[in-house]
Amino acid sequence: MATAILTIDLDAIAANWRALDQMTASDCQTGAVVKADSYGLGAAKVAHALARAGARRFFVAAAEEGAEVRRALGSGPQICVFSGHMEGDTRLIADFDLTPMLNSIDQLTRHFESLGSHPFGIQLDTGMNRLGLEPVEWEAVASTAIAAGPELLMSHLACADEPEHPMNGAQLRAFRAMTDGTGLPRSLSATGGLLLGPDYHFELTRPGIGLYGGRPYENARPVVRLSLPVVQVREVEIGETVGYSNTWTAQHTSTIATVAAGYADGLPRTLSGKATLYAGRVPCPLVGRVSMDLITVDVSHLPEVPETLDILGIHQTPDDLADIGGTIGYEILTSLGNRYQRRYGGLSA
Repeated sequence: MATAILTIDLDAIAANWRALDQMTASDCQTGAVVKADSYGLGAAKVAHALARAGARRFFVAAAEEGAEVRRALGSGPQICVFSGHMEGDTRLIADFDLTPMLNSIDQLTRHFESLGSHPFGIQLDTGMNRLGLEPVEWEAVASTAIAAGPELLMSHLACADEPEHPMNGAQLRAFRAMTDGTGLPRSLSATGGLLLGPDYHFELTRPGIGLYGGRPYENARPVVRLSLPVVQVREVEIGETVGYSNTWTAQHTSTIATVAAGYADGLPRTLSGKATLYAGRVPCPLVGRVSMDLITVDVSHLPEVPETLDILGIHQTPDDLADIGGTIGYEILTSLGNRYQRRYGGLSA
């Protein structure tokens, strides 16, 4: 079989959610971010697992994602849409009972005119300059918006993965200045903000990457294993080269495994000549260039070449691989390709 297998541990995702939930007070709700198909791991199955663990409020990027999660979960849990109420979203918001997090005066107007009695939240910009009403805009509409009864006031931290960064405190102060005294539920923190402590928790946290085993939640259980099939094995003599542009030359007679995955499957080309794969616990270096569909791995030291080699698992997390490739774990996870067979179960050693 020339198709890689991506194993996803739903129990680990649920355990990560429960552990993060336990870090907050009993009166602080813990939501769950399942946008981008739950970071590439399958929103329907992940949302089910999180709902069983106790999550009751889910966050997606777009209304279309919200509709998919609603189909999976049925009625009951609240599904909030970060992009708000976009042009053309009205039917989806109404039909799938989604809660748009309104980001602008235009969105407030659109929502009140088309779905006046439908639940909504409001996103405020506290300095990230990405989504949300800026302080001067909020001041102009706050009394009207608050009177309409938003479900949630939220903002987003720009530097929460750097606990000592002064931006965290600055955004906290800005958020309090915009929301203190409203009497409304508030949310400032995703995973990083949750880990900053109670001052950042308010009435709701909304962890994302921490659920999926990523930084800055260092105690997260690993969630994914990616096993890549070995398509061919060959002996390469001293002086022979491997792969595009002859970037690797054999210094001794070597056994090279050609493995079925490449940059079309979400393995960045920057891993060329740097990454490590694993045969069980034994590391095997990637040699030569990452190409579209294939990589090559030096397995000379193995007594027997296995049918698959792991590039993600308990010995190498998405963050570890991201460090090698000069990116972040989020990008590794969300880039995992459609050609992988996704299976749900525990991760073996």
